[in-house]
Order: sequence, then structure tokens, then C-alpha cells
Amino acid sequence: MHFRISVRSLLIRLLGWLLLSAVIGYIFGHLWAFVALTSIGMLMWHYRHLHQLMMWLWQSKSISPPESKGIWGHIYNGLYRQIKRHRQKLKSLNDKIRQFRDGAEALPDAALVLSNELTILWGNKKAQKLLGVRWPGDVGQRIDNLIRFPEFTQYLEEANFDSPCHILSPTNPEIHLELRLMAYGSEQVLFLARDVSKIYRLEEMRREFVANVSHELKTPLTVVRGYVEMIQTTEHGLDPHWQKAFSTIESQVTRMDRLVEQLLILSRTEISDHGVEKQCVDVPALLTNLVDDAKWLNQDKQHNITFDIDPNIGIFGIESELKSAYANLVSNAIAYTPEHGNIHISWQKNGNKMEYSVKDDGPGIKPEHINRLTERFYRIDKSRSRDTGGSGLGLAIVKHVLNHHNAELVINSEVGKGSEFIICFDPKSMQVLPVK
Repeated sequence: MHFRISVRSLLIRLLGWLLLSAVIGYIFGHLWAFVALTSIGMLMWHYRHLHQLMMWLWQSKSISPPESKGIWGHIYNGLYRQIKRHRQKLKSLNDKIRQFRDGAEALPDAALVLSNELTILWGNKKAQKLLGVRWPGDVGQRIDNLIRFPEFTQYLEEANFDSPCHILSPTNPEIHLELRLMAYGSEQVLFLARDVSKIYRLEEMRREFVANVSHELKTPLTVVRGYVEMIQTTEHGLDPHWQKAFSTIESQVTRMDRLVEQLLILSRTEISDHGVEKQCVDVPALLTNLVDDAKWLNQDKQHNITFDIDPNIGIFGIESELKSAYANLVSNAIAYTPEHGNIHISWQKNGNKMEYSVKDDGPGIKPEHINRLTERFYRIDKSRSRDTGGSGLGLAIVKHVLNHHNAELVINSEVGKGSEFIICFDPKSMQVLPVK
């Protein structure tokens, strides 16, 4: 039931009581005395209810307010209605908080809610198991004070949270964690830590398997190649039929040997980010040798190979890996560009970045294939790749090399007009070479 009262009605009631007391006082000959007594009585009545209200608000544990009639009865009823409404909202909020906590506890990941200053506000039980962060004991602590890993500190300093950070668990060094930070509301950050130990172990097993199998294949391939070459160089000439057969065997062994070699390179590249020291790489000298080798290997197709190399800029990185990445892009251009085509190799500064690009006027690549080119064994045209000896591993090697050097690969291509592969290096990796 709703109750409404206006200032006008309150004034009418007050004047009514005063007028009544004035009439009675006039009858008995004490007008102002009766008006004064009535005013004092009304004040005492209101102060009594004010006292009851104060006692109920500050000392009473009862939910129900004092009972009264008149205007104070309506006030008490209004307060009781507000309290009931507030308790219902509070219950609803508690239910939602309970649901949120149950959902957060059911997550397989460690979850922390941080402030924008990266101080801990809340965490689930998994956070204590994987990260050693206790809630509510560690509330108010900065997350980087509790997780002390150089990789994580650098991750926070760079503030590039599009990709995850990988560390070992502070509570168990056998557990590998994938850390992610993302915006959570307008003033909070959600921190998730996922146990990726199984994925890491499977990846390790895959790399070891590829490396071991590739290494074991080298010996039988060498033996087969040796016997084929020995038979081909025998003094007694072979029949044309057998000559063709042994030539086919030699070409297939060569192709298999190249595939095994690229598998070994890919395997070494995947694991070489650990324990290999980077140094200043003289990229202009490296590219000059690479261009000379490309011209020597390009005698059959007679491509027009041009280059534009900045002689003053090097890169802080791993020379063997960079050489492999650069050579792969050049060999791809030679393999897929028609005879007498044009290939341009560039090493120039573009804005604040250094870019290495290989541009050709070959057949080009359809847009639907571009995003998959760096996948292992992915080839656009399998029959054409067999003709050119491609294995589908070259750009996969390039991808891993770029991951080690904080660089990215940009591919621009138009069908029928050619392709351009550009490696963009981070400005921090640039090195000014001494004048020769």
C-alpha cells in the first residue's frame, strides 16, 4: 500500500490542532496558555517517536520498526518497506556473487581479479595451487611481487597482452603455465593461468620424434645414394631402361634427402631459442653472399635478380637462423617464378622498422591460401611442388625464426602479378654497423 502526503496537508493538520487548542483556550479564558501547552505536547510526541526511531536504528536488532499511529506510523511502515526491498536486493546480489564464485571455482584455470594497478582483489582456489596466491590473505599485493619471473616482468612492461606468457609454476617447477591478462569491466583486469604441461610434453615428444626420425633416415639415404652413384659410374654402360630407372631413384633420393634436411633444420629452429646467445648479425654481408649463391643456382631459369641493400644496418639475433629464413624466401621465389622472370631482394629501413623483402612477378597466390602458408607441409599446388622439389616446410622454418627474433611476416600477393614476402623486424633489434 502506498501512502502519500504533501506539505499542504501537514500544515493543515498542524493549524487544525493549534486552532482547536485556541478555541478551547478562548472558551476557558486562557487562549495562549492552551496554544502553548498543545505545541509543547506535539513537540514531546514527535521527540518521543524520534527517540524510538534512533533507538531502533542504532541499538535494536529487530527488523520490524516500532509501532505507531498517524504520521509516524506511515514513516515506520515506509522504512520497513525500504528495508525489505533492500534485503531482497542484497539477497539477489549475494546469490549472483555465489554463482560467480561457484563458476570461478569450477574453472580448470587459476583466476585472479586485479585492479588497474595490478593489485589482487580476488582469486579462486586454483590460483593458490598453481600460482601460490592466497585469497584473501594476499589481497592488496601486486601480482608481480608474488610471481617473480623475468619473462612475466617483461610481459607486464611491454603490455602487449594479445599473446600469452609462458612460465613455470612457482609452486611446482614441473608444471608449465600459460598466462593471459584481459580487461575485466572498466577498472579491473582478469588474470588467467592455464596448466599446459600436457601440451608442452606432447610438443616436446613431437619435436624429439621428428628430430630422431630425421636423423635416423640420413644413414639409409646416404647408403642408397652411394650405391646408386656407384652403379651409375660403373665402367660397363647400362641399358637406357636401367639408366632412366637409376636416374629416377637418384632424383627421389635427393628429394627425400632435402626433406629430411629441412625437418632437421625445423627441429633445431624450434628448440634453439633456449640457450643460444644472440649477437650482432652483419645482414648486408650475409645478403651479399646469399645473392651470389642465388645467381649461381639460377643458371637454368635465368631470372633477373636485383637487390637494394642498406650497408649500415644489422640485426641483433642468431645468424644461422636468419640466414635460413632469408635463403628460404629467395629459393621460393626462384622455384616458383617462371623463366626470365624478375626477383628483387631488398633490405631497407621503413619508418622505424627494418624490412627484408623478396618480390617476384610469378603466378601469385590466391587470398584463401595466404594465411596457411606457414603451416607445416601446406602447399598450394601439390603437383607443382613435386616438380619444383618443394616440401612445404620452408615458410614454417621462417615462422619459427621470426618468433625467436620478435619479427613478423607480411605477404602481399596478387594472382597473375606476383608476390612479395616482407619480414618486419622490431626497432629494438636494429644494430648500426661500423663503417667499413
